[in-house]
Amino acid sequence: MDKNNIKKILIVDDEINVCKSIRQAILSDNYEVDVAFSGEEAIQMDTQKHYDLIITDLMMPGISGMELLTSIKTKRPESHIIMVTGYPTIKTAIQAIKVGAFDYIPKPFTPQDLRSVVIRAFNKGNKGENALPQKPELQIPAGLYYMIGHTWLREKNGKLVYVGMMHDFFKSISKMTELELPEENIILSQGDISARIKDDRNFTHRIWSPVSGRIVKVNTSLMENFSLLSSDPYNNGWLFAVEPSNLEEDLEGLVQSK
Repeated sequence: MDKNNIKKILIVDDEINVCKSIRQAILSDNYEVDVAFSGEEAIQMDTQKHYDLIITDLMMPGISGMELLTSIKTKRPESHIIMVTGYPTIKTAIQAIKVGAFDYIPKPFTPQDLRSVVIRAFNKGNKGENALPQKPELQIPAGLYYMIGHTWLREKNGKLVYVGMMHDFFKSISKMTELELPEENIILSQGDISARIKDDRNFTHRIWSPVSGRIVKVNTSLMENFSLLSSDPYNNGWLFAVEPSNLEEDLEGLVQSK
């Protein structure tokens, strides 16, 4: 393989066994994978090599994952950063997306989870020929709250919140083959897995809920017409409706469209 096409990845965690397991899960002929055991070491290594992707633990002694994110994105906005987080820090991980992280991986995770997020990061902006059709220059409607590159929510009638997927999510995946929607009456917290998409490369992509509450309605028409998710994502392509339980706090971690 042409060395110019090999992607450089840096894994950052203060636990050596975690670094080893992540490296083993994603290592391939397409990637050159290094490890750093602190945020300080990661900044030094990135100054020398300019990594295409950094996978970092959110909670570390010294320079935290959030501080590392801010430092790297300030110098190199084009870099992709994935945060590894435990349940108590999901809110912080959502905030990390707001300030520039590509995605987060909640613990515990599988090698397949890691590989799916990594492939999405490298596919971002490189829409493949198998991607679902989209309207040209699709714009985010004003007034939506959203997780950048992930999901949106819209308040309706002051009681329900409708949730859907951002149109640019599809720029990072291959052709969609399966959709798994949640069931009604399930209780979600912001940042939980709310749906799953499988593509024709056998990757399963997890869809995060932007809001906490009880699911009261599911858009089952999507099961018959996947293309609505990308061709009409902000109207007929909605995923589910939620009776929110903590909306005011949830909105603080999201971006509002103008």
